[in-house]
Amino acid sequence: MEEEMEASKMTLHRFGNTSSSSICYELSHTETKGRMKRGNRVWQIGLGGGFKSISAVWKCLHTIEPEKGNAWSDRIDSYPVDIPDIVEID
Repeated sequence: MEEEMEASKMTLHRFGNTSSSSICYELSHTETKGRMKRGNRVWQIGLGGGFKSISAVWKCLHTIEPEKGNAWSDRIDSYPVDIPDIVEID
């Protein structure tokens, strides 16, 4: 389960809450890590204020080689970073 959540957590860590565009950063993270192979499917779900939501299923038509020049390519080797699930505040 941790690998499935990595793109979401690392996007939030690096870019903050970018609202609906977060799902694009998450897909870019997954591609840059070399995790998209031919035949894989990705289910993207976005939720907004009120009753706004979107859902899309993407099917990978060919193995995606990690790109240069995307949102993650300059420091993908620095991720994942450790983010604790719970932080105690004194």
